[in-house]
Amino acid sequence: MNWRKTKVFFKLHWLGISGIIVVTAIAISFAYFISSAVNAWITSESYFKKALLAQNAIFFYIFLVLNLISLPLSGLLWIWVMRGGHMKFSHIGKKAVKGKEIKIHWQDVIGMEEAKEEALEVVRLVTDRAKLQAIGGQILRGILMIGPPGCGKTYLAKAIATEANMPFISMSGSEFIEMFVGVGASRIRKLFKQARQLAYTDGGCIIFIDELDAVGAQRSVDRGFGGQTESNTTLNQLLIEMDGLKEKDQNVIIIGATNAPEGFLDPALIRPGRFDRKIYVNQPNLEDREKLFEYYMKEVKCDDTVDRQRMARLTVGNSPADISNLIREAALIAVRNRKELISMKEISEAYDRVEMGIKHKIVFTQSDREKIAYHEAGHAIAMYFLAPHKDVFKATILARGGALGFVMPHPREEIHVRTKDQYLGDIKVSLGSYAAEKLKLKITTSGVSQDFTTAMWIAHQMVWNWGMGNSGLVGNYGLLASMNQVMGVFKGENVSYISEKLKEQLNNDVQQIIDECLKEVEVLLKQESALLERFAKELLAKDELNYDEIEAIFKEFHKARPSI
Repeated sequence: MNWRKTKVFFKLHWLGISGIIVVTAIAISFAYFISSAVNAWITSESYFKKALLAQNAIFFYIFLVLNLISLPLSGLLWIWVMRGGHMKFSHIGKKAVKGKEIKIHWQDVIGMEEAKEEALEVVRLVTDRAKLQAIGGQILRGILMIGPPGCGKTYLAKAIATEANMPFISMSGSEFIEMFVGVGASRIRKLFKQARQLAYTDGGCIIFIDELDAVGAQRSVDRGFGGQTESNTTLNQLLIEMDGLKEKDQNVIIIGATNAPEGFLDPALIRPGRFDRKIYVNQPNLEDREKLFEYYMKEVKCDDTVDRQRMARLTVGNSPADISNLIREAALIAVRNRKELISMKEISEAYDRVEMGIKHKIVFTQSDREKIAYHEAGHAIAMYFLAPHKDVFKATILARGGALGFVMPHPREEIHVRTKDQYLGDIKVSLGSYAAEKLKLKITTSGVSQDFTTAMWIAHQMVWNWGMGNSGLVGNYGLLASMNQVMGVFKGENVSYISEKLKEQLNNDVQQIIDECLKEVEVLLKQESALLERFAKELLAKDELNYDEIEAIFKEFHKARPSI
């Protein structure tokens, strides 16, 4: 590999080496002339000869110095202009990092066991290249990582580079996009040229493009000022370069990562032969979350009260980045409280801050506090009895984030496929505030605005998209409604795939779900009026109620949660 590196080095730096040789030759010639002139001046017998020689030497010295200054500057100016001068938009300025320097090893990748297994197979295919080619197979050209943000796609790509021990070039998709058409394509060409040179010298190279959707979105017709044309041109160049890798057997692997749905990417980009392998990096499950807490807690000092299993159950739906942020926030709170160890109290406070926001010091009147207390008590009681898939984890009437009060739900188990009853339960929880205000205050407040928005959105999705309406209409009518708008724009006319009568029936189904859920909540709160009053009074007295305090109130009234 050393002679290859030497060859590539001379290929990249020939201009500088030539300049050094020329300057050295001029310097030697100049030194020789000066020494000759000095010697002549010493050995000359005539004063006239000495004076003439000295005069010529001075003139030649001035001439040579002026040329030594002007010629290199002119050459550099010419090279600068030929390469684009000050308009070097296509410069990428990215240096490759050696795999050993990344130092993210396989055991450091936690919370994504399934994705890790698939990635390990990729590493073996890359490193056992000879075995693969011996049976007539071809190496992978591209790996596409798809998943929510914060789940470790970039981290996994770095681990692949470390384990494969290859140079690693990391870029973001947005770095290729500019307002001038052709700049992105030029950057793509330079990136792959650099990767091929590294693959030639080091035996392989990994290109990681984060936020691939910025450069890989589906191509369309440009209807504006060239922005879409630039995007299309950049994507076309990326497709060409990925195909160009097949011309020679170069071990260049492209890893792309995106949070966008797979259908958002251009079909030509994700076809076999370009991105051959897809790795889905999803949210960690219960076991993975427990491992993540164990890993991150090794970096801080915790006391014996910290229960990793309880925190793992609590953080359903949290990504590895969320869990890391939770531990960091708990450490900050412990320092603020002048504690040397992190306890469960600091972690619980950090969880509240991350999930609900920082407490705001808003001074409420007693009347407003009562309105907020009954509002949140309605949510809590509806959740306890009518949404058995959720626990009432915390209730507060302190302003947090953008809310004046909050009831924090917590899933009792990980749910991947939701049922109609669960959606109806969520609607009833949202309407619990309105029913409680109406029952206890005899008036309603503007605080139900977001609750109504949530309830109506769920009911609309149930009827229009999921076939859960009472009239029995089945189909994705929301899709047809969106087609009306899109086709109308392109055709310049109103295109309708849904009749007005059908729309009216669907909307009636939505309202019927809202009405039935509200009636059920109202009946419940009238039956549990004493419990509602007790819950609100406890909130007024303590401002916040945690899970154990909430459970104690329900046990006081001999209430038990319905089974899931």
